[in-house]
Amino acid sequence: MSSLTKDFVNKVDFESYEDFKENFEFKIPENFNFAFDVVDRYAEEDPEKIALIWCNDHGDEEIFTFSDMKKYSNKTANFFKSLGIKKGDAVMLTLKNRFEFWFSMMALHKIGAIPIPATHMLKVKDMIYRIESADVDMILSLDEGDLIKDFDDAEKLIDSSKTIKKIFVGDKTGDKTIDGWLNFTKGINDASDVFDRPVGDEATKNDDKFLIYFSSGTCGQPKMVLHDFTYPIGHIITAKYWHNIVEDGIHHTSADTGWAKTSWGSLYGQWIAGTGLFIYDYDRFDALNLLEKVKEYKVNTFCAPPTIYRFLIKEDLSDYDFSNWTYATTAGEPLNPEVFNKFYEISGLKIREGFGQSETVVIIANFVWLEPRPGSMGKIAPTFNVEILDNGGNVVDIGDEGEITINITNGNPTGLFNEYYKNPEKNAESWYNGHYHSGDTAWIDEDDYLWFIGRTDDIIKSSGYRIGPFEVESALVSHPSVLECAITGFPDPVRGQVVKSTIVLAKGYEPSEELKKEIQNHVKQVTAPYKYPRIVEFVDELPKTISGKIKRKEIRIDDENK
Repeated sequence: MSSLTKDFVNKVDFESYEDFKENFEFKIPENFNFAFDVVDRYAEEDPEKIALIWCNDHGDEEIFTFSDMKKYSNKTANFFKSLGIKKGDAVMLTLKNRFEFWFSMMALHKIGAIPIPATHMLKVKDMIYRIESADVDMILSLDEGDLIKDFDDAEKLIDSSKTIKKIFVGDKTGDKTIDGWLNFTKGINDASDVFDRPVGDEATKNDDKFLIYFSSGTCGQPKMVLHDFTYPIGHIITAKYWHNIVEDGIHHTSADTGWAKTSWGSLYGQWIAGTGLFIYDYDRFDALNLLEKVKEYKVNTFCAPPTIYRFLIKEDLSDYDFSNWTYATTAGEPLNPEVFNKFYEISGLKIREGFGQSETVVIIANFVWLEPRPGSMGKIAPTFNVEILDNGGNVVDIGDEGEITINITNGNPTGLFNEYYKNPEKNAESWYNGHYHSGDTAWIDEDDYLWFIGRTDDIIKSSGYRIGPFEVESALVSHPSVLECAITGFPDPVRGQVVKSTIVLAKGYEPSEELKKEIQNHVKQVTAPYKYPRIVEFVDELPKTISGKIKRKEIRIDDENK
């Protein structure tokens, strides 16, 4: 069967971006439930259609059809229900890229419980914060490293009379026991593979709580981002018209399941639009290993954060065969033009950048009809009334910078989150005057392409100039010695702030005063001289969020403390 896209949109094929922008609309069914209305429907109408291809670094491989996904999600749902999990319960998943994550997500959607994906890199304090903030009822954790011990330690420090149910994942046999934890494999082996769609009060509705992501925390403590049951439909734009997925093809998005990028690229829109997913559950990231797996499993469409592309272009890829690739996309951080140009030279593929947040689906992108402009996020997605506003709430002129906002005077568009859960102060900061305020700054050119400047908090004010970190970072990355970098403002008694660069060097380069001067002079040649970094610091790694975004605020705070 063809994809289900046509069931949720007024029109599938468009002649141009202008046609797409003006005429695209969603069709939202009543009481839509992704697990039943997409996964189980494929299982019934095209049971052998590939849903998921999974492998790891130890020679393990699993291939699941949609029939398999229905079977195992039903078993998982019955297992969870036997433990008392019900509609509205909060369930935290720390499963790295194990295939059980997909079983569990579909099972929770069927029950109507609220999944809260989390990364395996959490520390005990992070676990406590999330469990208490979301009032978690159950934890699913990978049995790897110190995760089980850390969750046990976190539970001891939580002031709650509620008993949290705990399930561990990763035992193939179902025989392993861990005190205080249930074995996922044994639980689903013993469960029925029949799970009827709930009715009455237990049935899910479109405005029910569907999914909570904790924001990446680039500015302060992470916030709970709450989506409703229509959220997956919004990702049709992400998958079909930005990722350009191939019907019955294979798509790969590089993302930990604790990051909202998994929802963007390894779940909802891709399955609706009819492609299979390739998941690589690696122990330690290696760019060349990833490329070999992508080649082995014949991935057609590929999405990764700019960090991965930066690593790739520093490798010798002259013998790598890109012939199976049809498309490459990126999001999560701005893509430096140098990376775009170098990857195009190596692969023949133009990386198409997109922009959005944990709070949204893709809202700005280099969609399939557009010619990508290196460094630009692309153009505005249909159904989103994106406006660039100045501090007074006025739409800026072409070429002027402002905050990226979404006008919601006619209601929330499909794919925009409902609220920051249990956080009225943050809601008041972000939702006002008929707009959702993203906290990101950009400008728009005469052809309606948008260009990212930085987080509002990251803008540097030096001697009357406003300097966005992205442009300077792009200039730095174009120097062969720079693997990755962060630009921040450093306190200065005369200028207010000066530009500081924190740099991770590429292989074969060593820190030196000569290299500092060479890099500074390079930036002066590539961009306006007043933007060059007066301070250069070489480091082994940059501070990053669990989703891989650079934490510039942490660098600023560290500098202020010094």
